[in-house]
Amino acid sequence: MEYTPWLHTLQHGVIAGMSLRDTLATNLRRLRNAANLTQEELADLAEIDRSYVSELEGAKYAATVDMIESLAGALKVEPTELLKKPG
Repeated sequence: MEYTPWLHTLQHGVIAGMSLRDTLATNLRRLRNAANLTQEELADLAEIDRSYVSELEGAKYAATVDMIESLAGALKVEPTELLKKPG
């Protein structure tokens, strides 16, 4: 059996039925729509590629702390807003 130290950590598990990556994806899409921004407009403000915004909203990629900060700045919200569990 392979030793995987992260297997029983929050990085591996799902909290309240939704992974943190899924939470970020949901909040990013919600906040972008609330700001009446297209993916391309958000990407321009955050100085990233539009396809990366799409992949983040689709929960295909995990964002770095720096990227979360950049996206939050572009959306004019606190970075924690992107990571808050719904409900």
